[in-house]
Amino acid sequence: MPALPDFRLETHFAKWEFSARHHMTASDAESVSLADLLGMASDEDRAAFQNMWLGYTETWGEPALRAEIAATYAAQSADDILCFAGASEGIFAANSVLLERGDHAIVVTPNYQSHETLPSMICEATGVPLDPQDGWSLDIDRIAVAIRPNTRLVTINFPHNPTGAILPLDRYRALIELCRKHGIWILHDEIFNGLGPSGAAHLPFIADEYERGLSLGVMSKSYGLPGLRIGWIACQDRDVLSRMERMKHYLSICNSGPSEHLARIALKARDRLLARNNAIVDENLPKWDAFFARHPDLFEWQRPQGSCMGYPRYLGPEGVEEFARRLVEESGVLVLPSTIYRSELGETPQNRFRIGFGRTGLDAGLAAMDANIMRNRE
Repeated sequence: MPALPDFRLETHFAKWEFSARHHMTASDAESVSLADLLGMASDEDRAAFQNMWLGYTETWGEPALRAEIAATYAAQSADDILCFAGASEGIFAANSVLLERGDHAIVVTPNYQSHETLPSMICEATGVPLDPQDGWSLDIDRIAVAIRPNTRLVTINFPHNPTGAILPLDRYRALIELCRKHGIWILHDEIFNGLGPSGAAHLPFIADEYERGLSLGVMSKSYGLPGLRIGWIACQDRDVLSRMERMKHYLSICNSGPSEHLARIALKARDRLLARNNAIVDENLPKWDAFFARHPDLFEWQRPQGSCMGYPRYLGPEGVEEFARRLVEESGVLVLPSTIYRSELGETPQNRFRIGFGRTGLDAGLAAMDANIMRNRE
């Protein structure tokens, strides 16, 4: 296997995520404590967790967990679910199973790097950019133009990382029909589904909509439980799931048993968790609105439609890379500059940076950003 390049986002986080005082770019919702999560459990589930056997678990995932995950979909059963140790393992397995040398893949840009790097390591890949002038939406005609006779996979991500955009439903259905016509798989990174401001119009899951759709889910983002390291793929094609399960034998083999028990407890309380996390988004977004309104000469702000992330444009003369460096080194404020999201498959928007608004404690970070900006105006 060829050597993989550095994962730019994770390398940046390895340096700053736990040393910066103000993490203003987090892509996950506010987490809860173990005690709080167990407080949401039934007496039976709490006792089962406390008395569980700490041996290996099933490679597919605990049957009861898979059933609980399936219940979040409109038309899936436990047999349509394969669990992974986080979403990244699922991305690796899906690309490894669906793609071969000589195939062609299409990915939207900007993107979470593994959605681009992994298919590019296997076969040829084409990037199709989202349009910031069209609400970061996807032009389905550009997908159609990019399709080749050997195109096997299209990878999308809505709500989108880093922009928070949600594809209009009519375009989503047009994409599905286009891929159905050509027999192309769709891997939809749906890890932010259900998270966003009030009124967010989330898309139906691709596994429910399309016989060649793979729905990527995880406990980390919308549910705010990244420490569990539990992800999954839902798919109607059980042969593809079986092939990914065999790929998992070379990866994690199985998930953490305690994490699977806790994920099942969380999914049973999913309405409560999502309501809590979306309330945090609703509280935080107006604070970002006010921040950008205070500095109209420095920022261009487009409110995201979903998730807990936005991708404003920086207008200062020194550029976003210097702006981000200054914020973290001088004031301990961490944001992600758009260089993290550059693509090898084409140009991506410059002078942007990713912000987060799914966690509590935003006020102190905004105050530090305001103070840094004012000092550097003097």
